[in-house]
Amino acid sequence: MHNWVFRNIVFAVVLLFTGNASAQTPEIQQIGHLIDDALIFSDKYITPATDAAVYQSASGWITSPKKPELWDAEVALHVNMFFTPQKDRTFIINNSELSFFQLEEGTSAKIPTAVGNKYQVYLHGQLGDSDVRLETPQGINMETVAYPYLQGSLGLPGGTSLIIKYSPQVNLKKSNYQVYGFGFMHNLTQHFKRLEENHINISVLAAWSKEDISVNFLNVQTAYGTLGINRINGLVDTFQFQASGSKEFGSWEAMGSIISSTSFFKYKVSGETGTIENIVPLQYILNTRLKEIYKTQINYIGEAAIKYNIGNFDIQTVLAFGKFVNTNVSLQYTIH
Repeated sequence: MHNWVFRNIVFAVVLLFTGNASAQTPEIQQIGHLIDDALIFSDKYITPATDAAVYQSASGWITSPKKPELWDAEVALHVNMFFTPQKDRTFIINNSELSFFQLEEGTSAKIPTAVGNKYQVYLHGQLGDSDVRLETPQGINMETVAYPYLQGSLGLPGGTSLIIKYSPQVNLKKSNYQVYGFGFMHNLTQHFKRLEENHINISVLAAWSKEDISVNFLNVQTAYGTLGINRINGLVDTFQFQASGSKEFGSWEAMGSIISSTSFFKYKVSGETGTIENIVPLQYILNTRLKEIYKTQINYIGEAAIKYNIGNFDIQTVLAFGKFVNTNVSLQYTIH
């Protein structure tokens, strides 16, 4: 009996992958419905985390819009703190929108997103003659997410500077986060002597960054093996444009910025493959289907910062605000 079901599963996955729906057996339909439910879960569960990653990566690029001295280098240690809003910590799942799984209790439930708490509910489905039981994934259960990263800049000819941002992979309980990227800042004040004389600085920035956030996902056990979808990655490419202005008051500098970012979101199942891979390449097929929920998002972000200078050192605090609120504290050292 099991061998007959195995053959149907293989046939089902081939049909799902190629888009051929001419044959309709119960097993084919069940596999298709399971994958459809996984896509619904993927979108609702990880999207708030990738939305938040954009704000985390956008903050603190410009530490000062002042014209950089040629070949001066700045090295900075940043600590980013992101506040997860209450409305993005949960989502509602209804039996009516699921085609394979159903809630064991009730017809709808509030479930944590990747940035939510540890609350879990059970769902069940039927694959062939076997029951499939699923415990919904937990969130990171952190109202404030803090992580460090390094940033450096180098003064180039023409009042331009190269900025590089990098963080190693940071473990945040049930998730990992990493960001890296580079950008170019150009000072505009140098073209207006009156602004320079009044210690007013204006610069523009163009930057690219890559955000990679991975979270624990659906640990699905079946009579035919594990499905290998227990971890999912959100991959975000962000292109950022920023205009910043500041005013110096002795050792102090107050700065304000307007940021426009365009982010391209991709998702993939990662981690250890399931034992069902002995039958079908399910992880590869799921990653192909995940292209259906790729998205593009534009954000407009405001930023305010205060900086204090002590010799070659600077201490700065930054507040970024818009859909989310993100804070950034940094210690900077300038090498002349």
